[in-house]
Amino acid sequence: MSNLADKGIIEPKELAALLKQAKGPVKVVDATYAAGGREKWQQRRIDDAVYFDIDQIADHDNPMPHMLPYAVDFADAIEELGISSGDTVVVYDQSGLAMAASRVWWTFRVFGHDDVCVLNGGLPAWEAEGLPVNTSTPKKPKRGEFNACFRPNLVRGMVAVHQATQDGNCVILDARSAGRFRGEMPEPRPGLRAGHIPGSRNIPFSDVIDPNTGKFKNSKEIENYFHSLDNDKNIITSCGSGVTACVLALALHTIGKKDVAVYDGSWAEWGHESSEMPVNIAKK
Repeated sequence: MSNLADKGIIEPKELAALLKQAKGPVKVVDATYAAGGREKWQQRRIDDAVYFDIDQIADHDNPMPHMLPYAVDFADAIEELGISSGDTVVVYDQSGLAMAASRVWWTFRVFGHDDVCVLNGGLPAWEAEGLPVNTSTPKKPKRGEFNACFRPNLVRGMVAVHQATQDGNCVILDARSAGRFRGEMPEPRPGLRAGHIPGSRNIPFSDVIDPNTGKFKNSKEIENYFHSLDNDKNIITSCGSGVTACVLALALHTIGKKDVAVYDGSWAEWGHESSEMPVNIAKK
């Protein structure tokens, strides 16, 4: 595993140097999760980036959005993208904010691939450095060879999260906005209750991102956000549907906490009207 992958993020000039050196296979992935993302990728991308759609590479039998696929399905999809187990994978987002890019970073790690990192600041940061974009028609990549090995320690389901609220042996961090966490703002998806998981703490994912650059804040600033965490407890991150929870997981990874688990179903599961899980609403 490269040192950059161990850090979790890579700067634009570091990626440019990595691509130029070509000492090993480097695969770039556009993970934009927004309307028109695929079309924009087709028009312009970094290097020969492939497009990872978190709604397509997912468990389609699960009614919740973009839940983790089965290992065999993930491996098949990744091979179709031309990625192999020996590749260094760099993921970016067209908007700069590392939302779905962080989700894809986490997904690769869940399936045993550690040599993966996120481009800090995404495509805007790349272009701000005057680095080139590819505007040619994307070519179908040569099929890769990928071995997926599921790591259950990086994922939590609803039962495990509920048990964690009872045991008190985990810190649960909610990446949603403060208004949604407190139950003062409506949820964007229909059928969801307001509030938060009992005992969870709110650290909005935007707090670890520099709003001017779309990059992660420096390690000292990130450490300040998480300074009160009990280091003897495991960490579970949650959000609306398991995407921005991965931003917190990546931020924690950059400061050395590499075993953070993500609640895949997050509030889309826990907060659903059909769920019997308890919900807290902040007192006014």
